[in-house]
Amino acid sequence: MSEQESLSIIHEMIQRVKSDYHESGTSALLWGSVVGIAGIVSFLERHFGFSIGFDIWLIVLLAIIPQVIIAIREGKKKKFKSYTDIATDAVWITFGITIFGLIFYGNIVPGATEHIISGEGWGLVKHFSSGNQPDEKISPFIPSLGSVFLLIYAFPTLVTGITEKCRPMVIGAVICYILFVISCFTVSEYDMLFAGIAGIAAWLIPGFILRKNYLKARRAHV
Repeated sequence: MSEQESLSIIHEMIQRVKSDYHESGTSALLWGSVVGIAGIVSFLERHFGFSIGFDIWLIVLLAIIPQVIIAIREGKKKKFKSYTDIATDAVWITFGITIFGLIFYGNIVPGATEHIISGEGWGLVKHFSSGNQPDEKISPFIPSLGSVFLLIYAFPTLVTGITEKCRPMVIGAVICYILFVISCFTVSEYDMLFAGIAGIAAWLIPGFILRKNYLKARRAHV
């Protein structure tokens, strides 16, 4: 093998590694879609007083399954995996587990709390200070859990944006933090809308950009 042929093979290998390095954007598109849909539908349900018959946020739980499949498939396709790739994968896996935990917490804790306090012989009552309306018994609830979700959304987004030098994701993470601050001063109804906006800004739009760059890189190095 001549020197020129050796250099040509080395160059080809480098180009293939560069092509493999580009994030496909599949995970971002997945999470951006499900969170965007869940947040907006949940807001519309509360704002207009209707129900679709099930908790729309369950689609976020179901998204964990394809996320695992995507991670396995993309891991097999990559000929080169840096420590940054491994760390980023770990961040997103942890994110998925954390989201599952928060949704589980939000659905289980209010009912469990109601069971505990009713067993102790007391309950929660809404008292109207005007005195024009009778007191109402209410069920336990978790105040502003949506704000916590916005913080969680920002974490893997900012990590990925910084490590992969993806400016749209960094901007998306900043938007999540801004929406978090705003959500602290609004009713929980709007937290759902903010979650939908966050999903679109942090993942869906960057996902389309990453996907476009990924496909362009693949075509260039085929």
